[in-house]
Amino acid sequence: MAKVMTKEEKYHQMIDTPVEQLIPKLAVPTIISMLVTSIYNMADTFFVSQIGTSASGAVGIMFSAMAMIQAIGFTLGMGSGNHISRALGNRDEEQASLFAATAFFTAGIIGILIAVFGTIFSRPMVFFLGATETIAPYAQDYARYILIAAPFMLTSFVMNNILRAQGSAMFAMIGITTGGVLNMILDPVLIFAFDMGISGAAIATMVSQMISFGILLYQCNSHEDCIKIQISRFRPKLITYGRILHAGLPSFCRQGLASVAAVVLNFAAGPYGDAAIAAMSIVTRFMMFINSSLIGFGQGFQPVCGFNFGARRYDRVLKAYWFCVRVAVTMLTVFGIAAFLFSRPIITAFRREDLTVIEIGTLALRLQLLTMPFQAWVIMVNMLTQSIGYGFRASIVAMGRQGLFLIPALLVFPGMFGLTGLQIAQPVADMLTFVLSTVIVIGILKELKALESDMSPE
Repeated sequence: MAKVMTKEEKYHQMIDTPVEQLIPKLAVPTIISMLVTSIYNMADTFFVSQIGTSASGAVGIMFSAMAMIQAIGFTLGMGSGNHISRALGNRDEEQASLFAATAFFTAGIIGILIAVFGTIFSRPMVFFLGATETIAPYAQDYARYILIAAPFMLTSFVMNNILRAQGSAMFAMIGITTGGVLNMILDPVLIFAFDMGISGAAIATMVSQMISFGILLYQCNSHEDCIKIQISRFRPKLITYGRILHAGLPSFCRQGLASVAAVVLNFAAGPYGDAAIAAMSIVTRFMMFINSSLIGFGQGFQPVCGFNFGARRYDRVLKAYWFCVRVAVTMLTVFGIAAFLFSRPIITAFRREDLTVIEIGTLALRLQLLTMPFQAWVIMVNMLTQSIGYGFRASIVAMGRQGLFLIPALLVFPGMFGLTGLQIAQPVADMLTFVLSTVIVIGILKELKALESDMSPE
């Protein structure tokens, strides 16, 4: 059981504890949450892939829709969370509770609208997302239950970020990991034991998301040191939404463009058959797993960054950033080398019966793994800029990997290089984003150094 601190104790923890101790402490539960989430995403893909190549492709099709749901949830959650961190760093709890309520209830309303209209237009939706005639029936079966879960998914993303923003990552971890573990247990039971096929995988996800929602809501409202989710604090005003969207825009750019890129990827892979769609879906899920540990670590950095920026401790912001860069680059380099050596067995484990899926997926995975150290740098730059409220520059970095560079690469390279063009699109986008993020962060680091100098005693 996590020790419950008073708000005063938590404030001093965030601004006084050495960052080398504080960030790992906050990051460990978040890393666990991210890893469990990625593992159950991979479990979905793994178990559904045993049904057939078209079923595996259907998971890839619906991944783009789930990425858009995640984009909205992260936009509201991280947008409000950044303001909550800075408000608490400035000792303004009333402002923090206003942002929490506005983000939560807005997410619930949007989730209900997605569920209703997505269900009504499910068939045109799956074709819009890139389904082929053979994949569409599986995608519709999967979508039916995922859409029901949309309100719970959206509000859970918001609560997860709200808890992390306050330095209560352990409470967030309990909700996320419980749902994830339950999903992994239910997947094989419903898919195979109850012979429900791809619908069983979707029901497993739906049930786990509902349970995660209940646990996270309890965690938010049952601990004295946490900002409560209260309907009385829900005051939808344009100025509040403007501030949430400004801070959350990088998340929307990153996750929203990931959804668009997933759709473009499905269409680009379509001419090469269901095997290409399935292979790229497997690679995408595995790369999410590799990156999840780093994102979890970086999310331990974000509340520290936001708190200390709000408290005008710019020296700690800089120290925390460089500490995280060193850890991030080392972490992804090690993970990348290990996964590169076992790329073929990894892809084979998902779709052993289809040699085409294995061949396409193995090369695509190896090419993406080569850029791991550069991805680490990009992720940390994005988290720094977003946490301190540099929304525009953070959005530019976030747009680079999945928007400015990947989508054009997917539109151009397959026509020039065929299937190889499909496989090299993401690595090329990663390298170009590395260059862009480096140019942007150099200017930001100079600004932070100047602020630090201004705060130093004469």
